[in-house]
This record gives sequence, C-alpha cells and structure tokens, in this order.
Amino acid sequence: HFCGADQHNLPALPLPSMGGEVAVASKAKGAPGAVWPLWKLILIALPQLGVQVLWCFIGPNSAPYMLHLGMGHALATLNNVAGPITGFFTGPIVGATSDSCTSKYGRRRPVILSGLIATWVAGMLFASAEHIFSGDAAVFFAAPMYWIMDVTINILQTPHRALVADLASDEQQVPMQVVFVFFMAVGNFLGFSIMQIYDVPVEHMLELMVGICLLNTLCIGIQFLVAREKPLQRDADAPRESVCSPVINVVRAVRGSPRLLYHLAAVQCFVWIGNTAWNIYGGQWFTASVFQGDQNAPEGSEEKIAYGEGNAAFAHGGQARSVLQLLSALAIITLLLRRWLRPRLVYAPCIFIGGIASLLAAFAVGHSGAFAMVCMTLSVMPETGSFAIPFGLVATLNKRAEEEGKQVSTALQMALLNCCVTVGQQICTTILAAIEGSLSLEAALPCVFILAAVAQTIAG
Repeated sequence: HFCGADQHNLPALPLPSMGGEVAVASKAKGAPGAVWPLWKLILIALPQLGVQVLWCFIGPNSAPYMLHLGMGHALATLNNVAGPITGFFTGPIVGATSDSCTSKYGRRRPVILSGLIATWVAGMLFASAEHIFSGDAAVFFAAPMYWIMDVTINILQTPHRALVADLASDEQQVPMQVVFVFFMAVGNFLGFSIMQIYDVPVEHMLELMVGICLLNTLCIGIQFLVAREKPLQRDADAPRESVCSPVINVVRAVRGSPRLLYHLAAVQCFVWIGNTAWNIYGGQWFTASVFQGDQNAPEGSEEKIAYGEGNAAFAHGGQARSVLQLLSALAIITLLLRRWLRPRLVYAPCIFIGGIASLLAAFAVGHSGAFAMVCMTLSVMPETGSFAIPFGLVATLNKRAEEEGKQVSTALQMALLNCCVTVGQQICTTILAAIEGSLSLEAALPCVFILAAVAQTIAG
C-alpha cells in the first residue's frame, strides 16, 4: 500500500511512528458508484489518533521505564532499537498481508483487530512487569516484551491509512491527507498531555497503558461501526509469494532506480538521526540534563522534584511542538499544491531549522527550561518535511518516467525511503548507547544533539 500521487495531486503523506514504521497511503482507486461521505471517512481514519498517542507516549518513556525496572543506562537506550528493527520488517510484511487478505470481513479490518488484541496483550504484560515479577526478573521479562509490543503496534497501525485509501474517491484524497495530518498532531498533543498526569509517568505505566489501549479500542470500535469492506477475491492462477517477499521486493526496486532516489534515501537517513534524538531522548534530556533530576531519587528530594519539573517542561514543549507540527504541515501542503516553491526549497529550510535547534540544545540551553522548550518546538520542522516532500518527489519523478513509457516501482521505492527512516533511528540509538557506556546519562544526552545537528546539517 505504498503509493504516491501525481503532479496535480497532493503527494502521499506518510504517518510517523516512534517505532520506525512510516505507513504511506496508496491512492484510492476511484470506485464507480457510491461515494463515501467525508464525515464517514474521517471516522474511519480516527484510529490513527489513538495509535499516535501510543507511539508518542511509549517512545520517550521506554528507556526511563527500563531504568525504573533496574536496567543500566546504556542497555536501556540500546533496547530502543526494537522499534526500528521490527518496523523495518513488520511494516512491509503486514502491508502485503493486508493487501492479500481474503477474509469475508474485508482485507483491512481482520488485521486491525488482530493488531488491537495483540497490542492489549503485549502492552499489559510490558506495563505490568514489575507487578508480575520482582528484581532482575522484571527487566528480563519487560525487555523482550517491548520488542513484541512494537511488532503488535506496527500490525495495528499499518492498515488504517490503506483502509481509508480503499474507500475514498480521487477527489477525497487531498481532504483526507489533511485529516490525517490533523489526527497526527492531535494524537501527539494528547500523548504529551498524558505525560503530565504524573510527575514520574513510568511509575504508573500500567494504568497509563490501560487508558491508552482503551482509547485505541474506542477509536477502532467507531471505525468498525462505520467501515464496510468488500471481500477480496483471490485469483486462482496468481502466484503465491513468501512472507519475506515484500522486503526482498524493496531491495530489488533499488536496481535501476534514478540517482535522485539514492540522494533522497541518504537525506531521509540523516534527517531521522536528528528526529530520533528529539522523539525518543528529548524527555530524558529535559529531566536529566536540563533540570538535573533523578527518577529513582527518594520521594521529596530535590532531584525527584526536579525530575517532575523536567517532565512537565518536556510535556509542555511537546504540546507546543504538536501545534507547530499541524500548522507547518498545512503550510507545506499548501506550498506543494500551489507549486509556489520547488520542493527542495521547502525541505532544506525545514531541515536547517532542526539542525539549529539541536545545536542550541547541545551548547546553549544549559539549564533553561524555557529555552529547551523553544528548541524542542522548532525541532519538529525536519520531521514534518520528511513526511511529505521526499515521497512527493519520488511520485513526481516516477510519473514522468511512466509517461515516457519506462517501468517504475513507485510503491517499492517509497518503501525504501521508509526503511531509511528506520536506519537513521538505529544509528542514533546505537551511537547514544555507546556514548552512555563511558559517560553519565546527564553528560551523554547533549552529545546526541551534537550528532543530530551534524546529521541534519549534512542532510540540508
């Protein structure tokens, strides 16, 4: 379901996740006959809000939760490679499985329901590790369960946008892209708001996870009440593919691809090194480096109070970041539709703004909470640009090639760009884990913003 739009339509906007998978909508095949009302399509898209809340919450709190259970700093950081690695494989495989599902209930909903049930099971086991086990056993149980939970969330989220694309007409594609951008920003805002309920969210992981899973269940329940799918009829003569075929096809798509694709792939990788520094480690930077707090300090101590203040500042910065994300995404959509500027002239400034924010975070913020919130807000610009512009460029390039009679692989090339996102996430996490092996958490976290600034400067 990775597909782009032509020059006269809005480029397909991928949906972000903390776990490394970025789902790109396929353009709907304008089915003749009944056209779905826009309000129904909006309700069908609603579950993306719940998934975004889940990623927004679990991303920055995964390492602190492992620290809370007793894992060391470096290992807690290294465990975050779960998202990029599982997303690299799970997304294409789940997408292909959803595309070929022949259930009488449709192609997408059986996969979504399976993902929801699996996320409930994995999420509850992960969040209740300290209640089921004690001591090191809780860590040994929670660490692999985090990997499993990342897989289940990718299963849950992958078919949502494809379901909307299946049902929407050609004329409804642009409005629905805006709807997804809106839900993405609102989901992030809610995710950061949830972090303000408790001073130390990881001490209440179970109750917060129950609430987030209930939200996802409600959104999917509404989706299922509205959506109706036609079962897929499999061609008896069609060859069957293995479960690894989607990943293999991505590799094959690289052969003979235009040079621009390699350029964009490198840009995506560098951009997401920087994005990961903020998305996954921004919360720890606020609490440990800016406010010098300690989540494991005794209750009532200065370090514990400082940790709560840092978490609150991080949440407020995240809310402001979500608002800017919505406004900037709508501005980019407008620029792309009106074609007032070339895409690269829109994307490069977004990347450089993020690089400057990371540079300031590393060298200028110090212990100023207000300055840190400003930097965090501005850091969203490269992420927003990366959700639309590279995919739109590939779509436009392949449209021209198709008009010239050349064979194109738009969907697989976009899947390749998604894989580069996960590579950037893995690089950032692995380097930070190595740094934490020799430096304290407070000293190591600013280093990751130096890495982010360098990476995004190269990308710009």
